[in-house]
Amino acid sequence: MNLALPTFWKHVLTVLSGALGAQALPLLMAPLITRMCTPAQLGAFSVWFGIVAVVAIGATLRLEAAMVLDHAGQHQRTCFRVVAWSATVIAIGVTVTAIGGRALDLPFLRQLSWLAILTIGLGAWLTATMQTTLAYATSHNAFGNAARAKVWGASTIALGQVGLLYCGAGGAALITGHLLGLCAGLVAAHLLLSPPSAATGWRLDGEQRRYLRRHEKFWRFSLPSNLLNVAVGQLPLFLIGFRHGAVAAGLFALTQRVLAAPVALLASSVLEVFKRQSAHDFQTLGNCAQAYRYTFKALLLLALGPSVALFLFSPSLFAWVFGEPWRAAGELARILAPLYFLNFIASPLSYVFFVTGKQKADLVWQVALFAMTAGVFLLPMSLHDSVLWYAIGYSLLYLVYLHMSYQCARNRLEAA
Repeated sequence: MNLALPTFWKHVLTVLSGALGAQALPLLMAPLITRMCTPAQLGAFSVWFGIVAVVAIGATLRLEAAMVLDHAGQHQRTCFRVVAWSATVIAIGVTVTAIGGRALDLPFLRQLSWLAILTIGLGAWLTATMQTTLAYATSHNAFGNAARAKVWGASTIALGQVGLLYCGAGGAALITGHLLGLCAGLVAAHLLLSPPSAATGWRLDGEQRRYLRRHEKFWRFSLPSNLLNVAVGQLPLFLIGFRHGAVAAGLFALTQRVLAAPVALLASSVLEVFKRQSAHDFQTLGNCAQAYRYTFKALLLLALGPSVALFLFSPSLFAWVFGEPWRAAGELARILAPLYFLNFIASPLSYVFFVTGKQKADLVWQVALFAMTAGVFLLPMSLHDSVLWYAIGYSLLYLVYLHMSYQCARNRLEAA
């Protein structure tokens, strides 16, 4: 591994400082937010946020991941233009479709307010553009400025939501505050990082079409795989809301937010450094096994303490921090703690599927995960039993995933 130990951790700490800054205020505001809104309001917002997250993945075509591997300035400018085109077209299409579905009173869209319906496309466009800009920062080792942009965005979201809730905006406060934060983060990212211009027309030109063909594995295999991955992450929330109501969805949403915090704070910081190192090692050595093993050990050590604490104390912690009405969310957190321990380790290391060009193998695993998740939550079980079997099935699949990703890092996984 060519990157020296102090340098590796220097980059990790740089990204982590930004992640801490980006997450510190939202985490501090979370107990206040849970006391100013109801589980039903948080559940409705979380469903909207989940839809936006899924649409944003489709809007990028996963081409932002190609920038970490393709550093040529002209190619990165083309990438920005292609993503701007796809994000705009998809955002408009999704918004029109959502309006039509709501007008037809479709059951799934019935639980969303008109504000949520009208802003799905906008939220997805802002998220996709921000993701592409941050990928550009990673490709140039601009971890510090990327961290500052994240801080601006996350802080504006937290302050905006609390301020609007205080003014009596109710459930609309959560959506409006989130959109304000996305805008603030994107403006900060453009000022700090000066990414290429994303001006584009309604049709792709020859250069853009050639770029799509050159990186077709990203939109042919990585895009469906990541859509499934994000959809699987949101599917329990969608189905819980549909089958058990908005209150249950709100409890599960808070559980997800708390358990995802260590991943957002620590694992994603390690990932940003692992992206560069694994790509460099694979291009120069033909494998990235050493970088993989080192990162695996670091993630294992970082995950152990928080996971044990959540498993032992989460019901009492949730009641104390967020209020007694949220104790049930702590019970769900205890069930999911082992799963999120594996998620913390496996998610950053999954980047080797991009580096080694084995996106199709990743897609096969994601299909299996989607089938397991849908099957569990569609069975006629209680909320507790559904979450328990979901955690067991997902954990077993993560063990398979870790084995697959390590074989990729060693360049020994057969091409699918």
